[in-house]
Amino acid sequence: MCGGGRVAKRAADEQLFPSKTRCCFLQYIATKPDKFGIKFWVACDLKSKYICNVLPYLGKDPSRPSGERLSENVVMRLMEPFLDKGRNVTTDNFFTSLSLAHKLLSRKTTILGTVNKIRQEIPQSARHTDRNEFTTQVFSTTAATLTAYAAKRKKTVNILSSMHSVIQTENTTKRKPNTITLYNTTKCGVDVMDQMVREYTVRTGTRRWPVAVFYNMIDMAGLNAHVLYQACTGRQERRVDFLLELARELANSHMCAKKARKEQLLRTQPSTPSPGKRAMCQVKHQCKNNHATVRCVHCYRYTCGKCRWEIPWQCQDCE
Repeated sequence: MCGGGRVAKRAADEQLFPSKTRCCFLQYIATKPDKFGIKFWVACDLKSKYICNVLPYLGKDPSRPSGERLSENVVMRLMEPFLDKGRNVTTDNFFTSLSLAHKLLSRKTTILGTVNKIRQEIPQSARHTDRNEFTTQVFSTTAATLTAYAAKRKKTVNILSSMHSVIQTENTTKRKPNTITLYNTTKCGVDVMDQMVREYTVRTGTRRWPVAVFYNMIDMAGLNAHVLYQACTGRQERRVDFLLELARELANSHMCAKKARKEQLLRTQPSTPSPGKRAMCQVKHQCKNNHATVRCVHCYRYTCGKCRWEIPWQCQDCE
């Protein structure tokens, strides 16, 4: 999603999480660096790269209304929490269409994105490729404006925008219109986010697709946590340092909870073994599985004669 001026800037695109796990919704995309993976539809903030909404692609969705395009359904679902708030979304030619622009405009949301020239709503005169270099042609409706810009002799870029009512061109040699300039600055939000997530990842080899999805969730949560930390504290900290400290804090809380549970189990064990029986030494500081009948007065572990101090009866770890 994206926008200009006071409009909040966002980006909506697809992310292919690399994985070769066996599942029915594994995707193959030849244009991606990793050809195989699990696809996610992602909406993220352009400036901070904060991930606003994520939807996994699970194949054909039976809940999608018949006759509605997959691209329109994805964008509307991703933008659902942000509709009616004057936002703008930037999309590529897979998502962008005039019908989607009408739907978003009815919810006080605008769109900016490239349009495939084979779309039915594209005028025939806009499909001509033989144009003079750096020329611009504009088509307008009540809801959106279509800009056809010839970046090269036989290469035309079509931009559909419902946030621009007036198209202005730069006073340079290439004479780029403002829709092209804005799209170029806002089109790569999800790609940059995906690159940042892959830079520091917890992903490792696995053949189970739920584990692969969980790895991607952890990576995204780490990126969002870093963005929120900087926004709330006003401090600039390297993401690798933040993630290391975050991992230590999460591990410490887990280890403290594990230690507390272990101490509780030691406290609940009998102060002496059953009559006629001896317990195994739980300290093993200077012995190899010796028998013990007395517990340490501090940690409540059974302690043999080799692993204790004389007075009081305690293990050598509690010196």
